[in-house]
Amino acid sequence: MTDHSPIRVLLVDDQALVRLGFRMVLEAESDLTVVGEAADGGEAVRLAVESRPDVILMDVRMPTLDGIEATRRIVAANPQARIIILTTFDLDEYAFGGLRAGASGFLLKDARPAELTAAIRTVAAGDAAVSGRVTRSMLELFAERLPADPTAGAGAADPTAALTPREREILLAIAEGLSNGEIGAKFYLTESTVKTHVGRVLAKLHLRDRVHAVIFAYDNGLIDR
Repeated sequence: MTDHSPIRVLLVDDQALVRLGFRMVLEAESDLTVVGEAADGGEAVRLAVESRPDVILMDVRMPTLDGIEATRRIVAANPQARIIILTTFDLDEYAFGGLRAGASGFLLKDARPAELTAAIRTVAAGDAAVSGRVTRSMLELFAERLPADPTAGAGAADPTAALTPREREILLAIAEGLSNGEIGAKFYLTESTVKTHVGRVLAKLHLRDRVHAVIFAYDNGLIDR
């Protein structure tokens, strides 16, 4: 995707009317284009390979193959895939399962058109489409219920050993749900400096985005549950 080409979006939902609604919203935007539709997770996996979309809108509950498993398979085949989970309920355990599987954010199906298009643009740019408010809620309500990563265990080597002390502070601040502006205010840094630190943290820890930094912090006991 170049700066001038539209963002290519794949729609995945078992309800044709839902897909039609999303298509109408997206095709009204000059920088967004729908490259395909899938009615189930299996079809989504196939179309993700064929059409190579920039962003996939993925319904979490579908027959045959649900959105979580479809997300896991798509990300395994293409680590650069950007997926937004669609859910009917805010703070949905299924939605968080999708995040753990590799999605970069989630949206309510009744999100306003402006929220939908903004989330797609955010994820296409490589960031996570989960607001600080939702991140904090995730920490408060779901930390104990997110299944732990079986590869992360007590007594293992320090998972943050590659980070500088400042980068570790930035990681913990991300895990607390702070925005770049809030992190900058906390540590007396400019937002551009914070953005640089965040990028280094994600790169060193091989994390996709801020959401996965939160999950990493919880999995490795860096934040109290």
